[in-house]
Amino acid sequence: QVQLVESGGGLVQPGGSLRLSCAASGSIFSINAMGWYRQAPGNQRELVARITSGGSTNYADSVKGRFTISRDNAKNTVYLQMNSLKPEDTAVYYCNAHGSTWLLEEFGSWGQGTQVTVSS
Repeated sequence: QVQLVESGGGLVQPGGSLRLSCAASGSIFSINAMGWYRQAPGNQRELVARITSGGSTNYADSVKGRFTISRDNAKNTVYLQMNSLKPEDTAVYYCNAHGSTWLLEEFGSWGQGTQVTVSS
């Protein structure tokens, strides 16, 4: 079993910044990729940013230049630095990780979600 615990959400004014963190724990042998997704009311869950174990990243067009994803492989933790936040960034943000357990079984896990609200 692999668990993901997110933190760092909250209420921020437009133009402000937030930093999300997600720590993975459990029977982890390796993590191939970690990412952040978001889901606003009435919308489908969408990819925000993703980072591989080698450091390759990709971002949704709507957040390029404003958000930065990073990763601490030693801590099995992924971060999302969000700058210049806009009201349309308001959503529940979910952490995701894919990898292998010590039993060499593939896993794909989701965090419980953290609310980000951008409003004046």
